[in-house]
Amino acid sequence: MTTQHYPNTRFTPENSAILLVDHQTGLLLGVKDLDQDMVRRNAATLARTAKMFNLPVILTTSAEDGPNGPLIPQITNELPDVKVIQRTGEIDAFDYPEFADAVEATGRKNLIIAGISTDVCLTFAALSAVARGYNVHALIDASGTWNDAAQATSIARMSAAGVTMNSTVGITAELQRDWKNPTGEQLAGLYADLAIPFYQTLIALRS
Repeated sequence: MTTQHYPNTRFTPENSAILLVDHQTGLLLGVKDLDQDMVRRNAATLARTAKMFNLPVILTTSAEDGPNGPLIPQITNELPDVKVIQRTGEIDAFDYPEFADAVEATGRKNLIIAGISTDVCLTFAALSAVARGYNVHALIDASGTWNDAAQATSIARMSAAGVTMNSTVGITAELQRDWKNPTGEQLAGLYADLAIPFYQTLIALRS
């Protein structure tokens, strides 16, 4: 198993990219391990994070014209100008050359990945990314699957392969690093709006 040491693999706005894999309207309806609204909010948080930190972001779907449906509007509303890579049947997004090439073209070695489902779309992409030499953080709370057992086995499988488990707030805080950095106020607002709604109360109490 690959051992990742935090100081050596710190994710920054300069070395990271975000991959959102198959956050599709139909698939989201089957998410049972996490609250569906939380998954929507966290996916939107990541989309807005990409804009805030000027991170490359890659969006992809599978069977978009079929039962899986299009990307959820919480993502497309935040990123209306980002092309959606529509795979033609490849379950592992990295098996689709356009996707793999797009990731490589970012020039970033640190990948922040979320997807629906956790055990397929996220896990397959994360494992393939590690095999290609990327450092990967898998965001479990911006993903989702059909039951708790599927989530648990996915976490175990990815962890064994060297993928780092993380949360939406965890990775955004790592990107921010210091509240005094220029994006500090924006990130606090993003937490209040989407990722941690109760944070709005804390902000109000301090104002």
